[in-house]
Order: sequence, then structure tokens, then C-alpha cells
Amino acid sequence: MRHPGAANARRQILAPGPTPVKRPGGESGRQADDDAARREFDQYLDHLRVERRLASNTVDSYARDLGSLAAFARQAACPIGALTRPQLEAFVRQLIAGGLAPRSAARAVASTRGFYRFLVREGRLSASPAEDLHGGRPWPALPRYLTPDEVDRLIEQPDPATPLGQRDRTMLEVLYATGLRVSELVAIRAADMNLSAGYLTSTGKGDKQRLVPLGDRAVDAVRRYQQQARPELARPGSPPRLFLNGRGGALSRVGFWKILKGYVRKAGLRADVSPHVLRHSFATHLLERGADLRAIQMMLGHADLSTTQIYTHVLETRMRAIYDQFHPRE
Repeated sequence: MRHPGAANARRQILAPGPTPVKRPGGESGRQADDDAARREFDQYLDHLRVERRLASNTVDSYARDLGSLAAFARQAACPIGALTRPQLEAFVRQLIAGGLAPRSAARAVASTRGFYRFLVREGRLSASPAEDLHGGRPWPALPRYLTPDEVDRLIEQPDPATPLGQRDRTMLEVLYATGLRVSELVAIRAADMNLSAGYLTSTGKGDKQRLVPLGDRAVDAVRRYQQQARPELARPGSPPRLFLNGRGGALSRVGFWKILKGYVRKAGLRADVSPHVLRHSFATHLLERGADLRAIQMMLGHADLSTTQIYTHVLETRMRAIYDQFHPRE
């Protein structure tokens, strides 16, 4: 079954480009290469969607990256499977020189590596020419995060004397205690909570479930909310979600974002604080206190440890600043 996102890759293969260098077989040989590339792209994208269960948007992004690779191969008059390591390095340099953002370039490199690993796994190549391929800038922009004092100030803004205020404080406590994505937070059901054991079950990208610990403060906040505020917010026919809006319906991602923005302004924090900033704060603060990187990866639901390693770079940057500020020889 072809994934819709493969259309861009197929268009790139078929798109007219610079006059290529002639190769044996002429137009018929080139057409055969294009047909083979289309089949391989389709099969790889289906592998991502069905076997790895990646989100549709992620698969579409990979399809666009493969479309760029197809255009490069066509310009080089070389079959996709015959591209060499120097050619792939030139492909990456071309992406960066074309103004592609560092994060997007890193994803394109990951897409390329994954595609060639798939060809090796399927027995179509004996070795991957993209193994250990990397972009010119290995680190994307550093994530923004709050200090522990700023987090405390933010969580203190909702008024727990009201049902909505108690709900909002509970959401902030849970978000910071777990590092959940906002979509995961608003989707939590009461049945997903195991307060006696101190953890929750979250369903993340690709419908993958993971267990995430809850701290004592978050457990206490959820327990009070369930006993006091949620019964007042619930209506006949309310969904089983833990966090309800003021009309007893399901709270949306946009709804939570607006709630957070109000408390950010009230706390006097910078305007760019988003739900993801709390996620970054959770991971950074754990790492600062000695948490294992793989444990953080599991809690965040990252499929690849390389995604989590950005937080080590945050600490390296901070250590360098401290060194420059305080070392007597600086």
C-alpha cells in the first residue's frame, strides 16, 4: 500500500532537472532506475508507517526528504542505490547551502540513513553508504527551558480554591512532573492514573504506550482534583478524560495552550513559554540532578536516544559559560 506522503518523492524522481550525464542504457536505463526508486521509497515509507508506527506527519516529512534525495540522484545521473558516501555528503552540503534549517537538515540525514539501512535489511545493498552520515551542524537550536524557581512561580499562579484553578494547577504539576507532550496531557483518562504506585500510562506518537513516574506533589494534586474539582466540572455525558473544560467537555490542546499563556503573563515570565518549554525543563532539570539519559529517553517517549542527547548539549553550554565566568585564567 502506498503512503500518500510518497507522492512528493515520486514527483521529484519524475521532475525535469538539469541535463544529466549520459549513462549506459540511455532513457530506458534511467526510467528503470526511476521505477526502482519509486518502489523502494513506497516500501520504505510503508515500513515506517506500518512496522515502526510513525505518525503520519513524520512519514510525510521523511517522504519530502527522500524527494530531495531523488532529485539529487537524478541530477547526478546515478541510481539511488548506487550513490556513494562522498555523493551523500555532497547531498547534505547542498541542503545546508540551500538554507535548510539545522533541525530539518538533521532530519533529512536521519531519513537518508534510515532508507539505506532499510535497503540493507531487505538484502538490496550489502552495506549502507550513509552509515554515520551527519550534517554540517550536528546540534539543532538549543531548547528553551525554565529555571526551577520559574517553574514554581508558574505553578503557583492558578487559584486552587476554584474548580478551574485546581484543575489548572494539577495540569501544570503533572506536565512538569512527567514531561508529557500537551497532546498526551489532555488525552489522559482517570483510568490511566495509578496514584498508589505513583505512575501514569501515556499514549504517545504512533500509539505507543509508556509508563511515566509521578512525583508526590503531582500525585497529591491529582488526588485532590479528582475528589474535589472534577466532580464539579463533570456533566452527564462528559468524556472519561481526566481534565475537562468549563462545560464538562474534553479540554483541547489549544485550550490548554491559552490557559498556560494566561498564567505565563501573570507570573511575569517571557512570552515564548509554551507547553514544550515545560517538557524541556523537565528533562533538563532531571539531567542536571544526575538522571540517566536512557531513563529520560523512556520517560519522554523518544524513539531514538540521539533526540534526547540535545539535553546534554544544554548542560555542556552551561558548563562552558560557568567556566568562562569563574575560571581565573579566563
